[in-house]
Amino acid sequence: MSTSRQLHFLVEAARQALGTLRSHPLRTTLGALAIVVAVATIALVVTALDGVGQFARASAARAFGSDTFVIAQVASPGQISRRELERRLQRNPPIRRADLRFLERHAGGVVRYAPSVQRVGEVTAGGRKYETAAITGTSLELAEIRDLGLAQGRFFRRDEETRAAQVVVIGADIADALFPGSDPLGRTVRIAGRGFEVIGVQARLGTSGGQSLDRFAWMPLQAWERAYGAPATLQVFAQAAGTATIAEAEDRARATMRARRRLEPGVDDTFDILTPESARSFVFRLSERIGLAALPISAMALLAAIVVVTNTVLVSVSQRTREIGVRRALGASRRQIMREVVAESSLVALAGGAVAIAFAWLAVDLAAEASGLPLRLKPSTMVVSLVASGLSGLLAGWYPARRAVRLDVVNALRTE
Repeated sequence: MSTSRQLHFLVEAARQALGTLRSHPLRTTLGALAIVVAVATIALVVTALDGVGQFARASAARAFGSDTFVIAQVASPGQISRRELERRLQRNPPIRRADLRFLERHAGGVVRYAPSVQRVGEVTAGGRKYETAAITGTSLELAEIRDLGLAQGRFFRRDEETRAAQVVVIGADIADALFPGSDPLGRTVRIAGRGFEVIGVQARLGTSGGQSLDRFAWMPLQAWERAYGAPATLQVFAQAAGTATIAEAEDRARATMRARRRLEPGVDDTFDILTPESARSFVFRLSERIGLAALPISAMALLAAIVVVTNTVLVSVSQRTREIGVRRALGASRRQIMREVVAESSLVALAGGAVAIAFAWLAVDLAAEASGLPLRLKPSTMVVSLVASGLSGLLAGWYPARRAVRLDVVNALRTE
């Protein structure tokens, strides 16, 4: 059979199926609605899981920077048990200024370092107070390692760091709480009873790992030590320098710290290294668990939709028994009848799939605007959703089509 003749039969089958669907709008709508729910569920689940992954990567980038890792006495204390935390605190000595100098002296152009120390404290201005600020002492290098997202002003300079100048960069939450409706730059805030000049304000950064990134107050490490005393331990942010990869930088930093601690081969590290992958692994594990639960739910919804469409097409075939018998008696082939029934279910499914994609697109846009997550319905997701709806239509129409072509012509003609 020629291609043009096959195309003619397909077009004729679609035209006949479309006429049947138009004559029974309620039945058609119910079948399409089942497909809408199932396909929209698939599209939203895939988009949500992709958004969670992007959010994890973006959160780690905001918290760590690009190609960076953290050296600490104990990394991620909130993600390990209390017993494990106590064990590591006993095993791992604090990281001191001397350790930092040793790291910097043996960086070899492969790694750059920035010390950091933090405590929760109050920041006040006039009669206003922000109680849970993450007051952080660091060096100028941190602004080079991490994108702090300054919306106004600047970070502190090297001379300000050296002379322990009482200057501070504040996060968006602190700025909004202490200076609502006014410009914080050049104003004075009080931290640990000392006055600090606001020289910079960060843009709103959101959260990372459930912690706000907008509650930070950044100051020179020496100024922090004058306010709070010598820290118990330092955290050291590290970044691959030059053309080095993060793996090379991490290997260099680990080898340098092991040399500093005089650790023999085979002896465990007496310090922790936290990479961005480790920081976002929790979010990825969560997304995997969501996926394990959501994907079967999506499959069940699709199966239910196939059953609904199958039933609606079976009803259509039952109501058209006499019509099918007449057409068979007049010479219509079994293949032609089968094409029309499958075309009917396929058109219902494809129409439902198109509506589902439009609904998912709108839902994703609204969710992205409301949550701030990087949600976007990808073209590949739309194609997969349409393919799923089309296959569902074919599967839903197969059994009713088999029933239709197996009808006895004589008995069908006797049907009222």
